[in-house]
Amino acid sequence: MDNALLFDARARVLADLQARGRATAEAVSALEDAVAQRKWWAEQWPEGAQYIAGLVAQDVQDALFESVGRWPLCSGCGDDAPLHALYIQPDLGGPDPVWVCEESGDVVAPLGDLGR
Repeated sequence: MDNALLFDARARVLADLQARGRATAEAVSALEDAVAQRKWWAEQWPEGAQYIAGLVAQDVQDALFESVGRWPLCSGCGDDAPLHALYIQPDLGGPDPVWVCEESGDVVAPLGDLGR
């Protein structure tokens, strides 16, 4: 397993956690757990390495949902829209994961670029 892919996934998800004010100790711990689990997963299925970043982001979303709620929340639909989250596309990860608004379906940012 190429550790560079794991480091990239970690950095991209951490950047998005920081951009949305969620880089708490709990969230970073969830990120570290996700990276460790996906390292094992990628060692079992080397052809799936291209999916690591999106899967790590989804793992962190799932972990945070159970403890603090939805993350990341959409900030682009305006005050009239109900509170809603972004999600990673393609659904099962992929080589170029992006955050998509669950209400509009619009691409908001590539993974790692929520702060831009």
